[in-house]
Amino acid sequence: MSTQIKAVIFDMDGILIDSEPAWQLAEQTVLNSFGLNLTLEEVEQTTGLRIDHVVSYWYQRFPWPNYDNTATANKIVDEVIAQINTHGKPMKGVIDSLEACRQRGLKIGLATSSSTKIINAVLDKLNIGHYFEALESAENLAFGKPHPEVYLNCASALGVAPSQCIAIEDSFNGLIAARAATMQTVAIPAPHTINQAKWIIAHHQLADASQLPDLLQTVCA
Repeated sequence: MSTQIKAVIFDMDGILIDSEPAWQLAEQTVLNSFGLNLTLEEVEQTTGLRIDHVVSYWYQRFPWPNYDNTATANKIVDEVIAQINTHGKPMKGVIDSLEACRQRGLKIGLATSSSTKIINAVLDKLNIGHYFEALESAENLAFGKPHPEVYLNCASALGVAPSQCIAIEDSFNGLIAARAATMQTVAIPAPHTINQAKWIIAHHQLADASQLPDLLQTVCA
């Protein structure tokens, strides 16, 4: 099977938009209201997971009374959307990277653990929806990342073999998902985690998306 790159699939939170701080703050605010007292470092452990899995993860470790996964997850999502609408801006180099993909004739997809509500909020806020030929959320899948299904679904929607896709991720769970889908991977981790050894599982690591056009020139040559 040919491994020529024909599509680029972007994760959303932390790749297209600097929303990870919004997620972390929302999760801390809501979950700590139940008495958990989670630190930023603890909240970062679940980066890339679907929000219902995040809530379940912490409930299993620190059970609280009157547990309602859906209500808790919805409260976190609503807080994140409010912050996106107020403060959302594209990550460095994102618009140039999307343009570079389009100019190279590469198909562009989105594969995220976030809900459709958050996808719509981000694409509207950044005005970038027109770049994407496929939008896939793990919201209603049996498993979110690190399971590869959302990436496989996106490749299928684009009409491209997974091995001909390159996935852009900022989370370890997302990289596991993309690698399990047999895609090439690019890690763009948060600056304060850039030196962590775990990123070695990515085929490529970049400081930010402004470096992606040059990488595409190499891998798509």
